[in-house]
Amino acid sequence: MTRPAEPAAVVEPELARFARPVRWVHGLVGALVLVCIVTAAVLYNGSLAVLVGHRHLVELVHVRCGFALPVPLLAGLVSRSYRADLRRLNRVTPRDWQWLRSRSRRDGRIPVGKFNAGQKLNGALSAGAIAVLLMSGTVMYSTGWAPLPWRTGATFVHDWSALAVGLLVVGHVRFALGDPVAMRSLRTGTVPRRWAQQEHGAWAAEHSGSPADEPRSGPGSPD
Repeated sequence: MTRPAEPAAVVEPELARFARPVRWVHGLVGALVLVCIVTAAVLYNGSLAVLVGHRHLVELVHVRCGFALPVPLLAGLVSRSYRADLRRLNRVTPRDWQWLRSRSRRDGRIPVGKFNAGQKLNGALSAGAIAVLLMSGTVMYSTGWAPLPWRTGATFVHDWSALAVGLLVVGHVRFALGDPVAMRSLRTGTVPRRWAQQEHGAWAAEHSGSPADEPRSGPGSPD
């Protein structure tokens, strides 16, 4: 007797979430930030400094990676998809405030856009922190023209900003590890439609042709 054919596995439809330029920018900036954090820990912790050694090399890597941080962010502006995602990140809607105030914000009842308010806040804090670290680091590094009081103040700002960035990165990684689908989207660029409808309902509605809570970017956008 012939065995009955097994039913074909149902493939869940996928939605394109992140274009390749966006994923490359995120990956490069993330790698540079991690290198800066590790090298800063070696430079500021005596035990680690003794263990690793080569302080001058570690300092050189830290400085070069710090100055390189804006490069991927600026290079990504060539991409239309990257610029569109930046516009979405910079737009705060009434639904975002509702999402922040809600204790059950992740139950899907509030249809947010492509980025929720937490991701927008993280993006703003990250961009601001990178700018502060870059400016304060430049003053610290420019011993030839920056007077000592400037460099002392810049060191204070740089150290505390670096600590804040470290905490921000820890929180970012913690939330990312709790959502493997979101992490996978940074590798493949796509997410399951069901996940999008649950986590980013307004954005999923854009793909289905339904009225979206967060319209696509454009000069006539009300947001």
